[in-house]
Amino acid sequence: MIKQYDQSFVLETAHTSYIFRLLPTKQLEHLYYGKKLAVSSSKDIEPLIEQHAFAPGNTNIYDEEHPEYSLEDMRLEAGMIGKGDIRIPFVEIIHADGSSTNDFLFQEAKINTSHTPIRTLPYALNNKEELEVTLVDEAYAVILKLYYNVYPEYDIITRRAVVINNSDEEIKVNRLMSTQLDFSNHNYVLTTFNGNWTNEMNRHDHIIESGIHINASLTGCSSSRANPFVMLSGKHTTEDDGDVYGLNLIYSGNHYEAVEVTSYGKMRFIAGINPQNFSFLLEEGEIFESPEAVMCFSAHGFNDMSKHMHAFINDCIVRGTWQHKERPILLNSWEANYFKINEQKLLRQAKAAKKAGIELFVMDDGWFGKRDNDQSSLGDWQYDPKKLPHGLKHLVDKINEIGLDFGIWVEPEMVNVDSSLYRSHKEWTIEIPGHNQSEGRHQRILDLCNPEVVGYLTDVMSELFSSANIKYVKWDMNRTFSDIYSQYLPSSQQQEVFHRYIIGLYKLLDNLTKAFPDILFEGCASGGNRFDLGMLCYMPQIWASDNTDALCRYHIQNSYTYGYPLSVISNHVSSTPNHQTLRTAPLDTRYNIACFGILGYETNLADLSNEAFEEIKNQIAQYKAYRHTFQFGTFYRIKQDLHNWCVVSSDQKEAMGMIMQELVLPNRQHHQFIARGLKEDSHYHFFNQEKQYNVKLFGDLINTASPIHIKQDSLAHHVVAKFVKMPGEVEDVHTSGSVLMYGVNLKQAFSANGYSEQVRYFQDFASRLYFIQEESEIK
Repeated sequence: MIKQYDQSFVLETAHTSYIFRLLPTKQLEHLYYGKKLAVSSSKDIEPLIEQHAFAPGNTNIYDEEHPEYSLEDMRLEAGMIGKGDIRIPFVEIIHADGSSTNDFLFQEAKINTSHTPIRTLPYALNNKEELEVTLVDEAYAVILKLYYNVYPEYDIITRRAVVINNSDEEIKVNRLMSTQLDFSNHNYVLTTFNGNWTNEMNRHDHIIESGIHINASLTGCSSSRANPFVMLSGKHTTEDDGDVYGLNLIYSGNHYEAVEVTSYGKMRFIAGINPQNFSFLLEEGEIFESPEAVMCFSAHGFNDMSKHMHAFINDCIVRGTWQHKERPILLNSWEANYFKINEQKLLRQAKAAKKAGIELFVMDDGWFGKRDNDQSSLGDWQYDPKKLPHGLKHLVDKINEIGLDFGIWVEPEMVNVDSSLYRSHKEWTIEIPGHNQSEGRHQRILDLCNPEVVGYLTDVMSELFSSANIKYVKWDMNRTFSDIYSQYLPSSQQQEVFHRYIIGLYKLLDNLTKAFPDILFEGCASGGNRFDLGMLCYMPQIWASDNTDALCRYHIQNSYTYGYPLSVISNHVSSTPNHQTLRTAPLDTRYNIACFGILGYETNLADLSNEAFEEIKNQIAQYKAYRHTFQFGTFYRIKQDLHNWCVVSSDQKEAMGMIMQELVLPNRQHHQFIARGLKEDSHYHFFNQEKQYNVKLFGDLINTASPIHIKQDSLAHHVVAKFVKMPGEVEDVHTSGSVLMYGVNLKQAFSANGYSEQVRYFQDFASRLYFIQEESEIK
């Protein structure tokens, strides 16, 4: 709900308030954002207003009529250069006379009943109220509009800005942020998620004491180096208690999040397009739109903030046919084949996939042009007749006859120099003509600033997607930007390339997702190099990382869940030793991590042992039974000695939980599983799936029970292993939700003093999956 009391504005969600007012000098003063306050008049707001009688020494007052106000020491909604505020600015414009001073003052505010559309970028849907504030720099006839959209049930407020050039001269926008939050103190921790290829989303907590802290990307995409989702929290905030702000950007390009502590102890947070290597020319009457920023506050810890972010993304960011639809279990061909695919191999693997219960078969890279490695053929999207002698449609029809849907890998934004497309259209790439070019993965980037390129790719991809019964598309993007130059744009606009590329990308994706609404598109960019809310407006799920190692994936997926729901996180079970780390992890652990989200497999099912194949078959059957909760349930991270997850159905009648350990601690027998999100006063059945273990896992300990000596890895050892299995522990508990949320003491872990069905086989990287079913409500 949006309310105005005299010169103050109050934005309310179910549990939060956002309040600002008009200063006597006509700037907007930020007063409060946090836990919901009871406000019904301007009198209620007065205690939130900072008291100023005289400006601090060695500062600049805004004007002589208001000697109490130095903008350097004010909490503002939009900071600007040139009138005394020397902090990181919200907006920076260079005018025709060369001046960079901006003096945007309040003109009017109005409440709209729907979201004002953004012409060039995606934005959140399903809101009912919007506050539109107009500020004017009268000296230069430039308008700055601030938009605030309120999503009450999600505790979400979004912000964005628009610059309109109403002058008769050209201006240059060097910076336009999406949101700004000014705090009265700096007692916060900034949490960022950083990494690189196969090492995404490492959580870093920065205690804010002084200076400027920046989280940013200059790769041309949102990047694996610095995800645009960040958090500001109290120093003692936990998963279940304390203040936290979750902050994100609906944008897939270079982004910038910064926190600055002032010499007066205040703190400014700012987020938007990265101003480095950015400038946008506006002629008379032209506008520039910032991406939309998403803000969420919770007084109840990280889990509560995440819960609201997850619901908001599922309902207001993801859209189309697959928005709330359960996603299929797929088998991807990449790690089983790499580039060495052919029709015979793929059909053999598809038949095994069908027997295992897989629903979708995906042909990854290597199917087109002369694509025997990564050095050629990107841009030539015609099937390779040597690998697919009967054509793409024939293969798809055969896969369909087996009983599987078919998906395909593409990388439309890229081109190899060794390709027919590049030889025909060298002017279509981002490169500096006549210069040596720096490449990534032997490929160059097509110039999506150029509408002709966007139109061409729309046509080529439409022809491909229409050529057979394609149900799924994995859209990849495997390099970062270099040699930033558009051969389409004039020299005066080369600083616009990064942003115009993203505008072109969104236009391309909009064209294709509207033309093929039933295709399930999955985003990918060398794994998590473009995992952001902008892509999720077109692709309802994103490949989280090219790293499928179970231990790495635990940490990567755990970090994603702070800002993104399970329904958008794509995970695969792969072979061991893992192809990225050479680590060996148990098959059940690989599944137990991957099943929290969108489950897939990336291994040669046709080459597996019978034992491993049957285990995967059982995993898939189990996942199907609980799929909706795994994908769309409410997710909780639980802090304890072990890694601990829990996901709960919306009606709280069903839940699944997981524990995992990294390395065994000797003689550590006792562990707990802790649930979250259950009804305290309901009775639940808590249980695991009974397992048996190969006796070979115990090595030569077999001789402690065998009447004859058995040499490890001998023929006799293998024969015994065929007939003798070691029993796994059974958990079978009936109790209340409140007890389960306090914690279940599990069967003891193996500690070298004996083994029976009362002992948990729990080695390095071991895990357990638990199931919770409501039995009755306590009367």
